[in-house]
Amino acid sequence: QVQLVESGGGLVQPGGSLRLSCAASGSIVSIIATSWYRQAPGKQRELVAVITSGGTTTYADSAKGRFTISRDNRKNTVDLQMVSLQPEDTAVYYCHARTLTGYTYWGQGTQVTASS
Repeated sequence: QVQLVESGGGLVQPGGSLRLSCAASGSIVSIIATSWYRQAPGKQRELVAVITSGGTTTYADSAKGRFTISRDNRKNTVDLQMVSLQPEDTAVYYCHARTLTGYTYWGQGTQVTASS
């Protein structure tokens, strides 16, 4: 079992920045990839960024150049640094983990709102 807890969401003006953090606990040694997804009202959940256990990162086109995913193995956290936030980035952001055996886990989500 893996537990994921997100933090760091909030309200920011357009052009502002936020840093989200996903803290993992439980069978964390089995995690092979951790991702951030987001879901805006009335839309499907979409992938934002992925980081593998080996450190390889992948970004959605909407995130490239503005978002950075990183991991801290000492703290067992995966962060998403977001800059130049725009109203279209407003969504609930979810942390997701995939294990070596194919199990997947979700956090409870954290709200990000970019609005003036």
